[in-house]
Amino acid sequence: METAGSIEALMAAEGHARQAYYQAFDAILEDEAFRFGMRSRRPPRNRLNALISFGNSLLYSAVLREIYHTQLDPRIGFLHAANFRRFSLNLDVAEVFKPLLVDRVIFRVLGRRQIQADDFLHELGGLVLRERAQRVFVEEFEKGMRTTLQHRRLKRKVSYRQLIRLELYKIQKHLLGDEPYTPFVSRW
Repeated sequence: METAGSIEALMAAEGHARQAYYQAFDAILEDEAFRFGMRSRRPPRNRLNALISFGNSLLYSAVLREIYHTQLDPRIGFLHAANFRRFSLNLDVAEVFKPLLVDRVIFRVLGRRQIQADDFLHELGGLVLRERAQRVFVEEFEKGMRTTLQHRRLKRKVSYRQLIRLELYKIQKHLLGDEPYTPFVSRW
């Protein structure tokens, strides 16, 4: 991070790291129908990319809902390009929680065989989840959002939904000059 020199360089480094991270999914997942390949979106070109895109969109929406409970402007982010046509703060904050929420749901639904290869449709040059599989994924995602963990600083259990809001409050306090921002770090 210290040698990146610009936000664009930092984002590129993060993109390369995430690509390597996603390619490790192939070593974890046993089902040949869910191989990663390369990250593809709009439209996702394979099943794993479709699950990642669907899960990320759920997380982006969840973070946006929590932003609306703060005084933060969702259009102003610190990593993703800020513009007044699209939200970027939710994209920034979601980066912290993708492995903890979205990726865990993917491993859970595939490991339990709740979503299988025939749960996808070919549409618009890519793959999308069938309605039944969407319901399964959303249900598991919501379970993940309700899952609690012991918060080290507060010394009490908080859900991931609450943890997202607490992260937003830390950003707000930082912007107001009350305290320096220290991001959440998972110890799982």
